[in-house]
Amino acid sequence: MAVPPLSTGAMVVFALVFVALVLFVTEALPTDVTAVALLVTLYVLRDWTNLSLAETLSGFASPATITVVAMYILSEGVQRTGVVDRLGSHVAAFTGKSEKRLLGATVGLTGPTAGVINNTPVVAVFIPMISGIAERAGLSRSTFLLPLSYAAMLGGTLTLVGTSTNILASDLSRTLLDHPIGMFEFTPLGIVVFLVGAAYLMTVAPHLVPERVPAAVDLTERFEVQNYLARVGVPEGSDLVGRPIDETLAADVDGDTDVRVVQIRRGEDVVPVPSPERTVEAGDVLVLHGHADDVDSFVAAAGLRRRSRVRVDEDDLHHPDAERVLAELVLTGGSEFVGETPAEARLQEWYDTTVLAVRRGDELYRANVDDVRFEAGDVLLVQTTPDALGRLREGGDAIVSDASGGDPTEVVETAAEREASTADEETGREGLPPLSPKTPLALGIVAGVIGVAALGLLPIVVAALGGVVLMVATGCLTTSEAYDAVSWRVFFLLAGVLPLGLAMRETGGAEFLAGLLVSGAEFLPAVALLALFYLLTGLLANVITPVASVVLMIPVAVDTAQRVGAEAFSFLLAVMFASSAAFMTPIGYQTNLMVYGPGGYTFSDFLRVGAPLQLLLTAVTALGIAAIWGV
Repeated sequence: MAVPPLSTGAMVVFALVFVALVLFVTEALPTDVTAVALLVTLYVLRDWTNLSLAETLSGFASPATITVVAMYILSEGVQRTGVVDRLGSHVAAFTGKSEKRLLGATVGLTGPTAGVINNTPVVAVFIPMISGIAERAGLSRSTFLLPLSYAAMLGGTLTLVGTSTNILASDLSRTLLDHPIGMFEFTPLGIVVFLVGAAYLMTVAPHLVPERVPAAVDLTERFEVQNYLARVGVPEGSDLVGRPIDETLAADVDGDTDVRVVQIRRGEDVVPVPSPERTVEAGDVLVLHGHADDVDSFVAAAGLRRRSRVRVDEDDLHHPDAERVLAELVLTGGSEFVGETPAEARLQEWYDTTVLAVRRGDELYRANVDDVRFEAGDVLLVQTTPDALGRLREGGDAIVSDASGGDPTEVVETAAEREASTADEETGREGLPPLSPKTPLALGIVAGVIGVAALGLLPIVVAALGGVVLMVATGCLTTSEAYDAVSWRVFFLLAGVLPLGLAMRETGGAEFLAGLLVSGAEFLPAVALLALFYLLTGLLANVITPVASVVLMIPVAVDTAQRVGAEAFSFLLAVMFASSAAFMTPIGYQTNLMVYGPGGYTFSDFLRVGAPLQLLLTAVTALGIAAIWGV
């Protein structure tokens, strides 16, 4: 078949696609900002993109965008019931110290749960739960966190609401083929894909996932900060006696050292994270944090003396009586701290939290931490309070993946949860995370939304919005909690990228790409071409967002299928399933980024474990689609 001519408008759109892909991959701008900039550019160049103002802004009014927003809120309502948290107690009782049982429970619980609740909050809850169980069993968390992310991605293929790309694909299917996808229309194939993927994660993956984080390792050892912590004594005749901490830190000779006081030991008392105004007394023992050379310079200039050559470890920084804990935090993609330094984020002022180290992929920052600008996925070693951890978790800015003194899910228990826990103890259910009194309502609302949409009584967008109204009206969520639950970054990403697919269709760009693919693969059978689209979309999703992959590839897939006389809906499904198969990089999917730091993984770990799984599912999905829907 002849390749259609490339119009000027299509060349303009392809140039915009190229620029957008570069920005998505390099993250020179946040992905949502890139999407909005793309939207603006599409309208400014409307003489070539052929988009009206209404078409340019259509992403904001898209049923897919609104449905995704509603599903975030509904997922938050379910998460606040405590049902997912309570699973941890049952999992620990079931698995004991068995690695196979814990791996099976991780995959078996995460997948189905992610099929009805947005998989990002599911993974956020499961990371500390699985990490705590693994640590108590003497197992490496690295064995379980990568399968946790993959299982959540696979679970997203079980139902229409499993992931935002499914909802987006359904909307595109309605627009292009007049065939909106039903709630459980692709569930049979989703079950097959999940079972095959789960079998791989249970049998092959354990031999490929290295134990990057040793079992039961001290947090100070995990972040290698022991050489950056030191105890020094304040002698009787020291000039520092009676002076505030900020003056003490200014007592060095050159003023260039970056040293912080993170703790004062005063007799039997422990004074954690002292304020700059707190005065130093004779006999105090200061725990300092900084590069060894800076600490030595400070000690010599201030006339202090080292009390001991014994290293400062987790036990020294964890003080239940002083309500101080050492914790590991993972910054989420939507964290308000991203792009800020610790000082700009005001962690010390608002959260009584001191950052001791930052891990970013293979990089580890332990000195001059105050100058580090946070990025999504950063793992922080902090000294803080249990209440501050609870507020950080509730605000959605960070996942508490580990904490000294026990299970992180118990350490960050809020006052309301402690009260509910006390009620549980009075009814003989001690030891279990508390359930909200609104649990039956929240679960019933979500079940009702799914049921109404599945039966075709209402479109999914209307059913989901109705569920949001009921969540707020019944008190399952407050209005502010509902707004806070939404990932507005995803909202603007969807709204900004959707018009790009429309521009590709309007300018003939999708038709041109389809012609290229058809001419280059004219001797391939239809099922092989279907597999090729799955593979191309999966590779694209590994380096840019799944949302962008779906928007770019579905129009091309549908056009290609129609040109070769194949089943267009089958090709659309192949792209939709592939968008949830970004297994090979930590940046392709949000859940991969969430486990990247806590698992101690390297970039190559994702490629080694994810590439075979991606190839396996390419064959399984293509054959499954061909068998069920035909090609």
